[in-house]
Amino acid sequence: MKIILGIDPGTTILGFALLDATTSQGALLDMGVFRLNKIKEHSEKLKAIFEKTLELIELYQPQILSIEAPFYGKNPQSMLKLGRAQGVVIAAAMYRGLEVFEYSPRKIKQSITGNGNASKEQVSAMLQNMNLIKDNQHPFDATDALAVAVCHHLQNRITTIGKKYSGWDAFVSKNQERVIHKK
Repeated sequence: MKIILGIDPGTTILGFALLDATTSQGALLDMGVFRLNKIKEHSEKLKAIFEKTLELIELYQPQILSIEAPFYGKNPQSMLKLGRAQGVVIAAAMYRGLEVFEYSPRKIKQSITGNGNASKEQVSAMLQNMNLIKDNQHPFDATDALAVAVCHHLQNRITTIGKKYSGWDAFVSKNQERVIHKK
């Protein structure tokens, strides 16, 4: 089984998702959030992030970490803390031998919705339309983590197909298992 661990890093709430990437669509194994707001010291939060990441890796045995890359914000202190959280997740993944891939927030949204400026609500709704989640009652940090994992899966799947098609009709006729029929 090929499993992707998707992480939406944060020091207050960290989202995670695990995606079974053996099918063309992918299948959700687990998703959720780690709430870190009760931990006062930043260094203790980083330690908790490292430990929780290792727990996920040991439990699900993913081969790949897909993580949202830092974006540029207005508050340098917040960006520094976010970068540290991301670094701790990457360190835990590399410590356990996972391949690490980073995607910008814009790239993730573009891969899931077709719009790099999509809202969190739109991303969640598209994951529901893709039948990866049953409803949109999940925390956005968790659905963002799933979006990161799905983004990697879609990017990897696209780059490894290696076939050329003369048009959409040819693609659809050769890839019936990838066509989703609305009922």
